[in-house]
Amino acid sequence: MYNTFEEIGQAVQSGSKGTLVVAAAAESELLRALSAANGLYLEHIILVGSRSRIEAISSAQKIDLSRMTIIDCDDLATACEQAVALVRQGQANFIMKGLVDTSIFLKAVIHKTNGLLIGRLLSSIMMVRMASYHKFLILSDGGMIIDPDLEKKKGVISNAVDFSRLLGLNPIKVGCLAAKEKVNPKMPATVDGAALKQLGEANYFGQDVLVEGPIAMDLLISKTAARIKGYESAVAGDVDVIVMPNIETGNAVMKVMTHLGQAQLGGIVMGACVPIILTSRSDSFENKLNSIILGAFLAQRMDNCHQLREEH
Repeated sequence: MYNTFEEIGQAVQSGSKGTLVVAAAAESELLRALSAANGLYLEHIILVGSRSRIEAISSAQKIDLSRMTIIDCDDLATACEQAVALVRQGQANFIMKGLVDTSIFLKAVIHKTNGLLIGRLLSSIMMVRMASYHKFLILSDGGMIIDPDLEKKKGVISNAVDFSRLLGLNPIKVGCLAAKEKVNPKMPATVDGAALKQLGEANYFGQDVLVEGPIAMDLLISKTAARIKGYESAVAGDVDVIVMPNIETGNAVMKVMTHLGQAQLGGIVMGACVPIILTSRSDSFENKLNSIILGAFLAQRMDNCHQLREEH
């Protein structure tokens, strides 16, 4: 398992670098991050969007766009469709959303005949590094699935497990976040957490996966809290993956860690045939770059997109 984004970046540099395509790329912090990644973590970058706006930003901010290809397209929906098409044609290894509404971008990604789906749930994964925790935390889902039921939470865990295996985690410790550890029918997160733990015990997610739930946040991240409360679990105080009960919780936890905990983070969407990067406009240059590094790392290690689509 890697301990920093720098270590993940070093792993990318030691392998065969790929091509990233960006839909609607006219945004300054994004272009800065792409320029920093160009050549170092990526062999090539394709920018789909308004050439005039991209070049104006580049000129004003002194951002180096050399060795990047710009495909001129003023319409946002068309830019997303063209970016997806480049992945399908094998001209790009993964894809990133630029300055475009997420719903417009995802419409192109999930298109039944021209998209990137392989029959799996799409879920957002945030990888967080904080000085106050001894390793990376993997949070899901805080960006896509509004109110996941049990079936969707199974998909969220499956994607997070695949993600974790690519990063070399073994075992993978999963915690199903809730406000308490006892099942309460009036609190769906506790009911789902208990059901997911039973699935984990039956090796539904694999023999290398330990699932605990329902479990509160203090027990997930603090061995001291677990000891004081007399809570015994291999996951307590050593969790890798935290499954969020809903999007509000996931979004809030992520933003508190980022803005109050000075966390470094990188985000990815799993479940398609290639890694998908969905950053927020408010994300820092560093966090955008971390997401690009993470996407490049995964793209090196995921199966061929065409093969995955044909299998599904």
